[in-house]
Amino acid sequence: MKPYIGIPLVSGLVYRAWARKSLTPLGIVVAAISASAHAIHPWSAPVTLLAVFYFSGTKVTKVKHEVKSRLTLSAAGAEGGEGPRNHIQVLANSVVATMLSIAHAIVLSKSSSDSCFSLRHNTADILIVGIVANYAAVAADTFSSELGILSKSKPRLITSLTLREVPPGTNGGVTATGLGAGLLGSFIVSATSAAVLPFCASAGIKERLLWTAAMTAWGTLGSVLDSVLGGILQASVVDKRSGKVVEGSGGRKVIIHPSGKVVAVDSAETTGLEGPQAATLRSGSSSAPVRDESHESRRVETGRDWLDNNGVNLLMAATMSVGAMGISQWVWGLDIADLLV
Repeated sequence: MKPYIGIPLVSGLVYRAWARKSLTPLGIVVAAISASAHAIHPWSAPVTLLAVFYFSGTKVTKVKHEVKSRLTLSAAGAEGGEGPRNHIQVLANSVVATMLSIAHAIVLSKSSSDSCFSLRHNTADILIVGIVANYAAVAADTFSSELGILSKSKPRLITSLTLREVPPGTNGGVTATGLGAGLLGSFIVSATSAAVLPFCASAGIKERLLWTAAMTAWGTLGSVLDSVLGGILQASVVDKRSGKVVEGSGGRKVIIHPSGKVVAVDSAETTGLEGPQAATLRSGSSSAPVRDESHESRRVETGRDWLDNNGVNLLMAATMSVGAMGISQWVWGLDIADLLV
C-alpha cells in the first residue's frame, strides 16, 4: 500500500480507538503495530480487511451493549457489557493474519513481475486465502456473539446431545439469530475481499462471486467452530442468585469461587473418620478451615476451565486460516512448501 494511503489509514484507526476508548492503551499500541504490518503490504487488501473487521465489530458491539448489560454480569458483580478491549484480544483476532500478510509481502518483494491474485496459478495465493479466512471467521464470530444475544429465543448448547437451553451469553450457546448474524459478518469481509483483491485478468465476475460464497460459508463455519470450542474448552460461569452468565474482563477467565465462605468444622466430620482415627485427628486440632460450598455464589454451567475466551478465539482463527490454506492447496494442486525454495 502506498504510504500516503497507509499512514492516514493506520492513524485514523488508532485515533478512533483512542477517541472512543474501544481499546486499552496497550491495546492501541498493539493494534497500531498490527495495522502497520498490514499496511506495508504492496496490496491494499490486508489493511482494508483489518479496517472493515474493526469498524464493523465496534458497530455491532455498540448495538448490543445495553441489552447485554441486562442479560449478563461482569466478573466484578456489576451489570455486564465489555469495557475497552485489551492487547490480548487484539492479537487473538489479528496475529495469524498479520504473520501471513508479512509473509506474503516478503514473497512479493522477491518477485520480479507484477503480481495479481490468480485464484490457483500462484502458490502465494494460498497465503491470501489464509488472511481472508482469518478475518471472515473472526468477523462471523464477533457478529454472532455480539448480536446473537439479542435473540428472543434462548440459546441452545451446541455441544449437548439434547441441545438443551442455556442462559444468554453461555459459551457454546447458539441461536438462529446468532448464526444469521455470523453469516452477515462473514459476508461483509468476504465481499470486501472480492472488491479489493487485485484479481488477475482471467478472473471474471463468476470467479469473484464463487470466491465470495466460499469464503462466506467458511467464515460462518468458523463461528460454529468457536461455539464448539467454547462449549468444551471454556468454562461458562453462572451467578446462582440471578442465573446470569458472568463474563471476565478482557476475555479472561472468571473466578469460580469468588465469595465462598471459609468456616471452621470438625476435622473428623470433614473427613468422615470414626473411632480411633477420629480421636487421633481431634487430638491434633479440633477444627480445620474448609470451604462451605453451599455458600458459593457461582457455578460452572458448561465447559472445562482450560482456556479463556481469547485462547478459544485464537485457536479458532488459526484453525480456520490453516484449514482454508490446506483445502486451497489441495484443490488447486499447489504446494506451499515451494515458497520456501
